[in-house]
Order: sequence, then structure tokens, then C-alpha cells
Amino acid sequence: MAFATFTRCFAAALLMALAGAGPLAAQQDTAIDLPTGAQPYAVPDRELMVPVEGGSVWVRINGEITPDGPAPVIFIHGGPGGTHAGFAAMLTLAKTRAVIMYDQLGSGKSDRPDNPENWRVERFIEELEAVRKAVGAERWHVAGQSWGSAIALEYTAKYPRRVASTVLGGTYISSVHWLTDANLLVSELDQADRDVLAACESDDPPGVAACSEVFRTIYSRFYDPPAAPALAARYNAAYGGQGFNPLIYRSMWGPSEFSSTGVLRDYDATLLLPRIEGSRTLFMIGQYDSARIDTVQEFVALAAGAELAVVPGGGHGFMGDRSRETLAILDGWLARQDAKPVETNDETKDTP
Repeated sequence: MAFATFTRCFAAALLMALAGAGPLAAQQDTAIDLPTGAQPYAVPDRELMVPVEGGSVWVRINGEITPDGPAPVIFIHGGPGGTHAGFAAMLTLAKTRAVIMYDQLGSGKSDRPDNPENWRVERFIEELEAVRKAVGAERWHVAGQSWGSAIALEYTAKYPRRVASTVLGGTYISSVHWLTDANLLVSELDQADRDVLAACESDDPPGVAACSEVFRTIYSRFYDPPAAPALAARYNAAYGGQGFNPLIYRSMWGPSEFSSTGVLRDYDATLLLPRIEGSRTLFMIGQYDSARIDTVQEFVALAAGAELAVVPGGGHGFMGDRSRETLAILDGWLARQDAKPVETNDETKDTP
């Protein structure tokens, strides 16, 4: 699900490395010359560490959060165990509103306690609410990618009064649906590659080279590097922190994209879809996303009035590999939602 993203341990690490945004890039000791202002890969206007259950998380903000201004947007990364870096191209949205990004506890620039007691869905939801309070946003748009979509959906269902709109990118909200779609990719492999994949998922994998090649075979049609790979690499060198955390990924999800043995193996939040306000919900996937359009359309039908956007040419990491198209869709969506009146009836009260 890493994403990115909207939305595996080894696959996610490989793909971030191919995009110049992985843990290795985070260790580079090079001079950083990143853009300022509201543009892709910009430096943050503000950084803060927010106390949450289990430690503190790193948050970056571009733009001003004001009571009478447009609602800010918070981007929620995938993984589990990923980082915010896949959203760096979205920073041009700060031309019209505050843009907030953060690394979930255990990854990136956040604290890394590696305590299994922290790897609960409920804790991630409250972590997001702690960030909202810390940045001083009364309401905000929540944009999740991949595993971040699950957090966004759960948060919206629990704190509807705090949500101006919800974006479920590269939509992961159900493990059984995700695994069904992921294994359709495997079905297209020849038997030799399937055998290698099975070995890579075992307790005695054949090694990085062999596993890298089979994952590349699976994903090459679906994942492209960012449009500005040099900027992406420099950004991650400056703000990648400790990067992707494979321990969280394996413990929460499992050994690979195609099998789940962790705490999320039976996860299913589809029952929450009828509870949220569909007219303020956007499902967003890439044309070649591993979140398949047929499946996501089933989700759309469960949230009456929801919309579906397909990013032309995008893979699961469409916010990086098709950033211009993604920005155009998101900018229009957020502006339309801002124009809607804020509901104040009882149905918008936060869940106790």
C-alpha cells in the first residue's frame, strides 16, 4: 500500500529507491538546494515535532492556517512504514491553501521506537487528530494515499466535523479486496517468476538481486519515477530522515504485496463508507494503479454521491509520476469543496 499515496516491505523499499526517495537516498551527505515558496519539493515554512502516543511525529507546513481562509490539506502517506516524501510534488497547492505533511510514528523524521504496541489502526487515527490540534486547524481536507486512505476513511468517520473533504487515493481500505487485485498482477507472471516470488516471500529469500528483478517485472508497467528525479532525490536527502521502516511494514502487513500475515490481514473498513458524506469524498487512482478501477468503483457505490478521478497514465504513485495531472484534479476538487457551506446538524458531530 506504499502508498502514495496514495497506498510490501521489500517492494515498497525497492520502488522508493527507484524513485530516488528511499532510505539510501536519505543517507546522502550532499549540499541541498531546494526551491522555496509554493512549488514542488519546496522547503517547509514551518516544522514541528508533535507528541503522540508512543513518541513524537515530524510535521511540515507550507502556507498560513487561518480561521477565515481556505481549509488546509493534510497528506497521509502509505506503507505502513512509508514517509511523506511521495507527496513533495504536491506542495504547489500551497499557492491557495496551507499544505501539511507528516511522517507517521516509526518512519521518516519522526521518532522510531519500533514498539509493536504502537502498530494499531486506532493509534494512527489519534495521531492524525493530534497533528490537527497541534497545527491549529479547525477543519481540513484529509488526503490519504494507499494505507493512508484507510487512515483518512477511519478519521473521517470518527471526526466528521473536522473534515472539509476526504480523498482516498490509491485506495486501500480492505485487505481482501487489495489482495485479490494484487494477485491479479501475479497471475500474469510466467511460472519461473512466480516461483521466485514465492521464494522471496518465504523465511529464506534468495537475495536482493533476485527479488528486485521479480518485483521490477511485476511493477514496471505500473510505477514510474517522479517527473523530477533529481529534485526528488535531493528532497529526500534533506527531509527523508530514517526513511521507510520495513519492520512496521512486515508486522502490520506482511512479507510482500501479495500476502498479508500482519495485524491488517483481516482489515476491512468498507462498512464505514455509507457513514461518511459521499458528496465530500473523492476516490482517486492512477490509470495503471494496483488499486483496480473495478474494485474502487464498488467502493464509490457505497458512499452515495462520491466521485472517482482516474489520473491519466498514473501508477499507484501517481502523485509523483503524474504530478501535474494530479495537481489539476486536486486543486479543482478542494476549491469546490471549500465553496460548500459547513453543515452544523447533529449528523456532523464527532464520534465519541
